[in-house]
Amino acid sequence: MDSSADKIFRYLERASQNHWIGCSWLEIVENLQQSIQIIRNVKKIAGYAPRILLCEPEPVLFLGHFLGAVVESCPVFLGNLNWTETEWKQVFQQVQPDLILGSHFKPNSFQDLTSAPTTSASTIPPLPDLPHLILIPTGGSSGNVRFAIHTWNTLAASVQGFQHYFERQPIHAFCSLPLYHVSGLMQFLRCLITGGNLVISPFKAIEIGQIPDLDFSDFFISLVPTQLQRLLNHPQQTQWLAQFHTVLLGGAPAWSELLDQAREQHIQLAPTYGMTETAAQVVTLKPQDFLAGNNSVGQALPHAKVTVYQDLGEVCAINQPGLITIQTNSLMWGYYGESSLLNSTALNPDRCFQTDDLGYFDQQGYLTIIGRNSQKIITGGENVFPGEIELAIQATNLVEDVCVVGLPDRHWGQVVAAVYVPKPFTSAALLNAKLQGQLSSYKLPKHWIEIPQIPRNPQGKINRPQLEEIAKSSL
Repeated sequence: MDSSADKIFRYLERASQNHWIGCSWLEIVENLQQSIQIIRNVKKIAGYAPRILLCEPEPVLFLGHFLGAVVESCPVFLGNLNWTETEWKQVFQQVQPDLILGSHFKPNSFQDLTSAPTTSASTIPPLPDLPHLILIPTGGSSGNVRFAIHTWNTLAASVQGFQHYFERQPIHAFCSLPLYHVSGLMQFLRCLITGGNLVISPFKAIEIGQIPDLDFSDFFISLVPTQLQRLLNHPQQTQWLAQFHTVLLGGAPAWSELLDQAREQHIQLAPTYGMTETAAQVVTLKPQDFLAGNNSVGQALPHAKVTVYQDLGEVCAINQPGLITIQTNSLMWGYYGESSLLNSTALNPDRCFQTDDLGYFDQQGYLTIIGRNSQKIITGGENVFPGEIELAIQATNLVEDVCVVGLPDRHWGQVVAAVYVPKPFTSAALLNAKLQGQLSSYKLPKHWIEIPQIPRNPQGKINRPQLEEIAKSSL
């Protein structure tokens, strides 16, 4: 057994002394042993390490299967049971799994996929020659599922950077995000690797006040902005949230009113910047800076170097916006199926990732995110970034949710359109009046489109292609 597998068993032995709630340590170990036996049987028959598709919503079963795949050094693709049938077809065509692990996965729903003739080995996309491959889904909300190729070492590097930044040993976490998503998986790994306590609970249970009776003053919790807003709407949940050592906030931009509300309630908030490709956050604002009035996403963690570049490749000056580039040892090795033959030496030797995000550093090294370059709206020759307008609309306190998109226009090229979920008695005219003087005229929405709900995934990210179709069809 190799060193990484030995480490996992040592971590689990140490975890037996900790408080793991919502995911029994003993049951995880039992399921791990069963998973190892299943995988070894398949490996013996196939003659090679099988590709595993893990589709399991129950935390105990998920973690046992996940660790079993890592111990046996089999590539494991993490599946999202909320995928549509179209997305499942994409996944099966890409992955061609040898083994599907998941008690809730219903192959009858996808008979044409599971019973189809197996694709020849020559047409299945190759994987890099690296141990302990962990393929984490990203981009599913847009209808195009991609898998970021990680290893145990890239994820462990993220844990180490997080630990050094917050100077915590061990790390304790309350996890209410799905484990197949990088933000949920990393919470488990931080606890496992550092010997911390772990509590797993569905967010819906927290919303209705079903909260474990524990002292969480030494715990981290990770939320997306919409989850934070829901908890702050209830005094009991707000009081509970205020006891946490750190409330990590990521997944989507947070509006200024939400940050002000959290600050007023003395929430130890830590806005973050990161992504599946970097094994979660690479920039984070520490709670003391947030409570002092800082609304940035913070400074780079020790394991990451973040640089802002101009279009011509020159490093941006202080407060000058540009494209964000990340260099880190927690970076993925590529997207599955989107590279030529992969190997650990030829692929991305500099461990550098060019994002689509725009931002700038201030004089103290704090990063502010403006928006995505690909979502930029060019109207009458002027550049407009949806994030700025969305934050301004949220600040009116007249909407439950909002998303700004660009729509084609013969005269202006594009025009700004705001798709929103109104609060009671809100109208487009009232919103437009509130924004007068807050935004330049070319940034003001030319179309206001009211809908009952903005399509978002469980992490709060908006399905922009779907939203753009809604906007176009409503005009």
